Amino acid sequence: MTTVIENIDEARATILKALDDIRPYLQEDGGDIELVSVFPDGIVEVRFLGACATCSLAIMTLRAGVERVLMLALPEIRRIELA
Repeated sequence: MTTVIENIDEARATILKALDDIRPYLQEDGGDIELVSVFPDGIVEVRFLGACATCSLAIMTLRAGVERVLMLALPEIRRIELA
């Protein structure tokens, strides 16, 4: 079964709210995150900013933190990628 995000605008709103929930934790370490794209096939692209952009642990933050939170907020998400 293929996952499909039918309403991109609603998905963006849900994702942005979830990112706002985790943003303070990233900002604590001098970083931030922005939503770049949401695709109908369930792929979401984000971009790390500030300290997160060059952090050697960014991929762990992406998978264990950001991806987990976003997939809980919107089950139609299949994968989070860095833009």
